Amino acid sequence: MEAFDLNQTFVTIGDVVLSRGDAAILAAALFIIIALFLLFAIWRGGKNRHEQETLLRQVADERARSAESRMAELVAAQNDLAGRLASLQQNATNNQAAFSKQLDERLTGVTGHVSKSLNETTQNTQKSLAELQARLAVIDTAQNNIQTLAQDVVGLQNILQNKQTRGAFGQSRMEAIVQDGLPMGAFEFQTTLSNGKRPDCTVKMPNDAPVLVIDAKFPLEAWNMIRNAQTPDEAKVSATQFRRDMEVHIKDISEKYLLPGETQETAFLFVPSESIFAEIHENFEGVVQKAHKSRVVIVSPSLLLLSIQVIQAVLKDARMREQAHLIQAEVIKFMEDLTRLDERVRKLQNHFNMTARDVDNILVSTDKLTRHGAKIEALEFGAAQVESSEKGEAGKPFLRAIDGGE
Repeated sequence: MEAFDLNQTFVTIGDVVLSRGDAAILAAALFIIIALFLLFAIWRGGKNRHEQETLLRQVADERARSAESRMAELVAAQNDLAGRLASLQQNATNNQAAFSKQLDERLTGVTGHVSKSLNETTQNTQKSLAELQARLAVIDTAQNNIQTLAQDVVGLQNILQNKQTRGAFGQSRMEAIVQDGLPMGAFEFQTTLSNGKRPDCTVKMPNDAPVLVIDAKFPLEAWNMIRNAQTPDEAKVSATQFRRDMEVHIKDISEKYLLPGETQETAFLFVPSESIFAEIHENFEGVVQKAHKSRVVIVSPSLLLLSIQVIQAVLKDARMREQAHLIQAEVIKFMEDLTRLDERVRKLQNHFNMTARDVDNILVSTDKLTRHGAKIEALEFGAAQVESSEKGEAGKPFLRAIDGGE
């Protein structure tokens, strides 16, 4: 039998030649590696099963503990729920009692408010009725006053139909306007002129100038005839009568009251009615022209008031001119006092400026003292100050600061 040669070539791979011994060694090594791998796999499988069993036991324990915890939580939640139910029941009971109490209070308040409102309504109604009665009484009084006024108007109409009383009415209006517009002593009523005639009013003019004559005329009859005319012929006749009456009045004033050197060259014919004045200037131009030629000015109450105001201004200016020297002297005294006041104010201003400078110097000193005090408080000393303090001169900087030094 041929001997087994381990060195005999077993297989050739490229340039590598494996002998039978090498092949046996490789086979043994491969067997060992496979055996070790199988053993590792068996050990690994046992370890994994142990770990799985341990993990399963841990999961089971964890689930058991979780179940116990959940059970405890459920029991606690049940207890808490029972407590909350009891609290809710108690709150519901309390809320029901409070609601009942509040409802009773509201009902009581509403009842009192309704009663109060009814009482106030009753009082207001009674007050309104009382005010209504008072107003009805006022209305009755006003009605009586209207009736009285109507009677007075009828009486005034009767007065105006009488020439003498009508003249007195016109003169009274003229006198009221003059008295309201001029000071006492600047006018006279029913003054007798040098020719023996007596105009209704004379107004004194400044600088001893002749007086101004004012006479009141009131042609009511012709005016009423114009207003009551039913036909054009009646209106024409009434207008002719009215023109004639006005021309007579103008002629009387021109002949009786215009006296050279004693009265002004112009006189006033006072017509105590704005409507008649307007009618004269609108429809009786001839009367107005005749009045101008006769140097008679027809005036209504408003124009007379304006003329009186102008005369008052002229009188006031004349008085001021008479007192001009006194006014000038007072102005000179006033200017002297004003000059003295200006000098005193300037002196006072200088004192204020000096006081302001002193206050500024005091503020500078106090600022320096404040800074030095801050340095002393913070112990901010230089080397020179330390040396001087060692020699007994530590207080000198502070003393210099008080004396005004730095």
